[in-house]
Amino acid sequence: MSGTFWAVLPPVIAIALALLTKEVYSSLFIGIFVGALMFTGLNPLHAAETTFGIMSEKVSGNMNIVLFLVMLGILVSLITKSGASRAYGEWAARRISSRRGAAFATSALGALIFVDDYFNCLTVGTVMRPITDRQKITRAKLAYIIDATAAPVCIIAPISSWAAAVSSSLPEDTHVNGFSLFLQTIPFNFYALLTLAFLIWVSATNIDFFAMGKYNDTIQKNGKVDSTGEESTVIVGSGQVKDLLIPILFLIATCILAMYYNGGGFEGAGLIDAFANCTAADALVLGSFATLVFTFIMYVPRGILTFGQFCESFTEGFKAMVPAIFILTFAWTLSGICSEDFLNLRGFVASYITADAAIGMFMPAIFFITALGIAFATGTSWGTFGILIPVAFSIFPEASSLNMLTITISACLAGAVCGDHISPISDTTILASAGAQCNHIDHVSTQIPYAMTVAGFSLAGYLAAGVTGNGWIGLGFGAVLLAVFAVVMTGKCKKQQS
Repeated sequence: MSGTFWAVLPPVIAIALALLTKEVYSSLFIGIFVGALMFTGLNPLHAAETTFGIMSEKVSGNMNIVLFLVMLGILVSLITKSGASRAYGEWAARRISSRRGAAFATSALGALIFVDDYFNCLTVGTVMRPITDRQKITRAKLAYIIDATAAPVCIIAPISSWAAAVSSSLPEDTHVNGFSLFLQTIPFNFYALLTLAFLIWVSATNIDFFAMGKYNDTIQKNGKVDSTGEESTVIVGSGQVKDLLIPILFLIATCILAMYYNGGGFEGAGLIDAFANCTAADALVLGSFATLVFTFIMYVPRGILTFGQFCESFTEGFKAMVPAIFILTFAWTLSGICSEDFLNLRGFVASYITADAAIGMFMPAIFFITALGIAFATGTSWGTFGILIPVAFSIFPEASSLNMLTITISACLAGAVCGDHISPISDTTILASAGAQCNHIDHVSTQIPYAMTVAGFSLAGYLAAGVTGNGWIGLGFGAVLLAVFAVVMTGKCKKQQS
């Protein structure tokens, strides 16, 4: 079953069960175990050994990400316990007096934190939850805003962990500079750009529709609490706004500096090369650890928190991150069972696309759809890059088809971000739910219609770009379709409200 259509079955089972049952943990595990059974010839004992072997390998290989999440959870607990989050909420509430203002402030903060999507999801949720709650923005809407300004922003930010991931996915024998190619894909990443435009429109008009609109109406009618995992941290300090802003700004600065250091910047590497060659997870651990030390120095000597209260946040922060780490562990394991060493989903996809590579003008659209499907099924954008970018190079030799190569790789990146955006097992989707403290399946089910609307306009853009051979025409075509949709939907929603 390796390298065949059956390799798609485990992630499809996991996602379908998660959406149907709303039980994420059991659904993921069932999908993993089905994949292991397929690989081991339906031998339950060997399937169990394979499952936990992959899980062990994936957790150990991603341990720095786990450590980063734990330390970020500790930092969140410290900021909450100190009273700084409450002080910021009270300060912002005096300046943000509308749902529109709260939505734009959340979006702006998400765009500002472009270094890494993990960092983005958890930080934006922590800072903005009290403000969006005051303005009666549901947690599902908050989770969408967080998710829409995480991966879509990171994939068009030159200085980010995502730029490094794309650059490292190029085949070893290519003569194209990975970072330079990434820069060329930015204006043709239709999904990322149109998602940000869509978010601006939704925030400016203050309307919701499709599943998000129905969900918001249900929350307002029932008056139920729209959250999960409410803050259990007891506020004991008298922190001020600066006690929230300074640690977060310090975290951003140290993470950027750590990425530069990790990529060899202190050893003579240029700025671009340093960010292209860095290991983002390692850098984030260094940045978050330095921030915890800095926060200790900032809080304890000033009496904001006692030494004992500071240490209490260690266990509180870890507990807050357990659900996200648990789901990530299963998502990584599911990705592992679909890897080349087991069911080889990559081999199946690569052979399928190569066999149909004759119609060059349709390749951008084909790569967009394929990347979307792979990222949705596996929950990983970066893994999708690794699968499809080498295939794109095999179809379009860079010397003779650099323009179409750029558009096709842009479509690959856009599709991967879209699939990651809507996948229930995606790490950024999981962390957006955690950051907003929103039920995970509620976030997924309300986000999918919005994301797929933008995906439809992006697909039309890639069809236009492929036929004309001009990425700018494709971007313009997709933007026009989005504008027409916005005008029609705005009028329809206002008519319903009146």
